[in-house]
Amino acid sequence: MLLHIVARGRIGRSPEAELVERYLKRVGWPTRVTELPDTGGKLPPVEPATRIVMLDEKGENLPSKTLAERLGRWRDDGIRETRFLIGAADGFDDAQRSEAHMLLSFGKATWPHMMARAMLAEQLWRASSILAGHPYHREG
Repeated sequence: MLLHIVARGRIGRSPEAELVERYLKRVGWPTRVTELPDTGGKLPPVEPATRIVMLDEKGENLPSKTLAERLGRWRDDGIRETRFLIGAADGFDDAQRSEAHMLLSFGKATWPHMMARAMLAEQLWRASSILAGHPYHREG
């Protein structure tokens, strides 16, 4: 299953970009990052068997193991792509949220979208390592 991050804003050469690259290299599944300008730009077409996950303050705040289980279930059910959408500073409106299969939150704090991208990349690495039985993830 392809893990596809579609993010508003250009990350450029930054510490966040290094983190994203470092974690996505470790993911055992195919990954892709598509950057769009803060406004405008065309989203890549959505193919059949795609799940849309929006990072949103109104989303579920899932433990890493639960996120891993959900991704594993989608993969096992034949989902070909899970697309993670990261919005610009104003996030998503209700109409956009209604189109998502899942809203995901990284807690009640507001995060800059570049940090959210790095945190998402780490969670994708963590999820794939959990599903592979790798010892990276430890639960308390």
